[in-house]
Amino acid sequence: MKCVIIDDEPLAVDLIKEFVSKIESLELISTFNNAIDAIAMINTSSVDLIFLDIEMPHFSGIDFLNAIDKKPLVIFTTAYSDYAVEGFNLGAVDYLVKPIPFHRFLKSVMRAQQTFNSQNLAPAAAAPKVVAPEIEPDFMFVRSEYENVKINFSDILFIEGLKDYVKIYTTDNKFTLTLISLIKLENLLSSKGFARIHRSYIINIKYVKSIQKNKVLIADKRIPISESYKTSFFEKINL
Repeated sequence: MKCVIIDDEPLAVDLIKEFVSKIESLELISTFNNAIDAIAMINTSSVDLIFLDIEMPHFSGIDFLNAIDKKPLVIFTTAYSDYAVEGFNLGAVDYLVKPIPFHRFLKSVMRAQQTFNSQNLAPAAAAPKVVAPEIEPDFMFVRSEYENVKINFSDILFIEGLKDYVKIYTTDNKFTLTLISLIKLENLLSSKGFARIHRSYIINIKYVKSIQKNKVLIADKRIPISESYKTSFFEKINL
């Protein structure tokens, strides 16, 4: 894949250049320290992938993405996590938060390569699609006290409903209290390995240690299984 780096931080550009040099499937064709200078090249050249910073003076990465006619694959690189949802809504392949570790960078490139391959293996007679790929994030942001907290789905042990609030218990032995409905979380997480087992509980199935009578054991917590959710839960885990 022919790629371009757009970032106003020289150190960030150097790091991504180093990472790109380690991956044979990538060919770096240019770097830019501001998004405005990159517009003409992107619109007139063959570019497959852009590593794009969001927070840049005068003209942000999101402004740039909305301004270009041709839409290559995009991996956002930024020091701020506040734009994650907006980035995915714009069709970004992935969203990397600085400082970027190489293993996370490599995972993003592999995801971009899969998308690139699937686009280029399409039948020649098929009309080219302009729609950017839709990638579902593996995390969510929830409002807790005075900040938006990022929670990875894979880190959630279980969720407890408390009237209008919920407690989200995670693998670091902490919990996050946020104002959101349990039904909304159930709809979001049901296809991601979670199950509603009680009117007050949603659990991450992979962390279930044992099931005894009408309770499941997760960490050191025994969580009740109500009769109204028992059948659907057992079907989901093939019991």
